[in-house]
Amino acid sequence: MTKKKDSCMPIDAFADKPICTPESIDMENHVVATYWIQADKGMDMSVIGQVLAIEQTTGTWTPVPGETPEIRAKHVAKVIGVYEAPYYEYGVPAEVTNRQYIMQIAFPSANVEDQLPMMLTAVIGNISMVPNFKLLDIRLPKATLDQYQGPKFGIDGWWEALKLPKGRPILNNMIKPCSGYPLEVGAELFRQAALGGCDVIKDDELIANMCYNDAVERVKTYMKIEKEVYEETGEHTLYTVNVTDRLPRMFDLAKRCIDAGANAMMVNYLAVGPEAMRALAEDPAINVPILAHMDVAGAYFMSPYQGIASPIVFGKFSRLCGADSIVLPFSMGGKAFYMHDRFMTTTRNLTYPMGDLKPTMPMPSGGITPQNVSDIVNVLGKDIMIGSGGGVHAHPQGPRAGARALRQAIDAACKGIKLEEYGKEHEELGVALGVWSKKTDFKL
Repeated sequence: MTKKKDSCMPIDAFADKPICTPESIDMENHVVATYWIQADKGMDMSVIGQVLAIEQTTGTWTPVPGETPEIRAKHVAKVIGVYEAPYYEYGVPAEVTNRQYIMQIAFPSANVEDQLPMMLTAVIGNISMVPNFKLLDIRLPKATLDQYQGPKFGIDGWWEALKLPKGRPILNNMIKPCSGYPLEVGAELFRQAALGGCDVIKDDELIANMCYNDAVERVKTYMKIEKEVYEETGEHTLYTVNVTDRLPRMFDLAKRCIDAGANAMMVNYLAVGPEAMRALAEDPAINVPILAHMDVAGAYFMSPYQGIASPIVFGKFSRLCGADSIVLPFSMGGKAFYMHDRFMTTTRNLTYPMGDLKPTMPMPSGGITPQNVSDIVNVLGKDIMIGSGGGVHAHPQGPRAGARALRQAIDAACKGIKLEEYGKEHEELGVALGVWSKKTDFKL
């Protein structure tokens, strides 16, 4: 056995440095952020990275006496990788003015603990104003993940709440018009959509607890209708009432909706803040699935050069904070503008193993009609929720027929039958296919 040589360098000689090799730190005690950055060709990005690491942890733009080596050793972030693409070796061509990098910085978990707001403040706080700088991913250690409860119900919980066996996608309808309608109008639209086979009916994100349409009264009215429809069809309907409100009033509203009989709820989670949804999900009194809506998300990620990448905003954030399902922009046609590879990365963040967190059910939405259903099922499988608003309510034969058409499209996709063939024997689907054509012929 070869005896290791004694090192002449103290083991902690680099502990206070804001840069290191990945192998020299304990990854299970660090949150690792991955960034894209573009900068002038003359900048040394390893140095810039260290400036960012110090700025986001222990220091500021100038040395201060209190930032001791001991404090740095425990709390300074460290640049663990700077990778340029293309990776020049012998010099930068004269015609190149800007260079592009992937940078990784490891932040001590002790700086963020179980607080998502502090994690965001650390990894993309003040440095969010650095030009041409975007957060691409966050890698969380198990000890940090273990501090998040995540979804209370998860994917399986939706079928359990519906008292349905798994085997087909769940159909979700959002009542249209989006807002401005009185209770009696919404009640009739709810009834027709439920009779047509919508498993989940949600408020649009643009209506919550309004003076012209009280959320608690909607719950009481819709739940009465739900029982009547169940007696007629044998199928339950979940109503995700939108409890989005100012804080802390939202939490009182959510509990009043539960007391009124709510069997599900939704929240505009980025508008109120992910931690607000997390508080709902972790409250034992909120014993129903929570649907998260995506509005405001574009403000985080739409710039290709700035912000936070969509798979974090839609995927990791919502799952960490307890969303049992989340509305996503439909990437295979429809009205949303969202790249398909980003959509698929997001769905993996929602459904692939992530510590002990239950998976969050993806709900593609935005301009979906029966024509799109087979594409969605072929790409995502059956453990999903499919959202359609106008595709139900704008059907020429009314929302009941619109819901039936989408259920028929789901059946056809699950059976591997072409829509056109299935539509010949199912009137509602046939009519829908005659009205809406695919906006794109999606291919993988």
